[in-house]
Amino acid sequence: MKLGIVGLPNVGKSTLFNAITQAGAESANYPFCTIEPNVGVVSVPDYRLNRLSDLYNSEKVIPAIVEFYDIAGLVRGASKGEGLGNKFLSHIREVSAIIHVVRCFDDSNITHVDGDVNPLRDIETINLELIFSDLETVEKRIQKNEKLVKSDKSLVPELELLHRIKDVLEDGKSVRFLDLTDDEAKIVSSFNLLSNKPVIYVGNVSEEDIQDLGASNPYVKKLEAFAEEEHSEVVVICAKIEAEISELEDEEKGLFLEELGLKESGLDRLIKASYSLLGLISYITAGPKEVRAWTIKKGTKAPQAAGKIHTDFEKGFIRAETVSFDDLNNLGSTAAAKEKGLVRLEGKEYVVKDGDVILFRFNV
Repeated sequence: MKLGIVGLPNVGKSTLFNAITQAGAESANYPFCTIEPNVGVVSVPDYRLNRLSDLYNSEKVIPAIVEFYDIAGLVRGASKGEGLGNKFLSHIREVSAIIHVVRCFDDSNITHVDGDVNPLRDIETINLELIFSDLETVEKRIQKNEKLVKSDKSLVPELELLHRIKDVLEDGKSVRFLDLTDDEAKIVSSFNLLSNKPVIYVGNVSEEDIQDLGASNPYVKKLEAFAEEEHSEVVVICAKIEAEISELEDEEKGLFLEELGLKESGLDRLIKASYSLLGLISYITAGPKEVRAWTIKKGTKAPQAAGKIHTDFEKGFIRAETVSFDDLNNLGSTAAAKEKGLVRLEGKEYVVKDGDVILFRFNV
């Protein structure tokens, strides 16, 4: 899962990204040789993994990971190449979703690029750059299709859809506002439009406001009202505190959060919100060697889930020996779960569920 962090200067974007980088996953636990300077890789919090590690006496635990991209270079006119505009926009094309950091705190020592704190204006600044870029993309595609449609009438539906998209963009709205059928959504997805990317807004608040998660913060209220209109989610964090948390050991983190009256860090809440936004779940493989989480889309069938481990698993899929984490956790062992008839043999049509602990049988 790749998430792009965007935001205007002095909103806390860099502080948040630095906290994410500091809290990075153990390098031994993910298959990357090098990490780009603008990429932070963190583990997905999952209490189930340590519990299964205890049950199986596993040598190591490998959580799922999230890649956060620090997308820099946004200024007014980015869509026209101002600043690092072109690089900024190309980076956004590569991510699954956008994490839009919005300043929701007053501080006379931190200058706002537009003079004062105004979350909705800040959002509009960035959204308009994405919209302008999409409008240019759509207009080029319309011109191309209008020539091709003379000899290929099958392009008529796509051309009509492009004109609908153009109307929405010219109205200053993001493509994700469009009401699309499933087939239309697939076509629009192929265009890779920036304003069609799902968004989570991060309201960056002061240390004082984080204790009630910004419930009494007027900027957060405006942000939440705006996000509700476009069916987006808001995660309230304090980037400064996230930076402090990232430097602590696990045990110290728990105590620090407890003192603040928080159950989990903002980063953990952000990752969970991202999973929900993108319709992702995790299944788990477990044994003496390792316990490992695998990220898949909701609705994925067993052979395709097996293919996440290795393509041979999908090609030669026979069956999936499956037990839910809750059953395994309650009974304490696979043997006990089998005695109760809770370990199932599932076939090719089985839809994998979140928390399934699976052993794949295959033959190549």
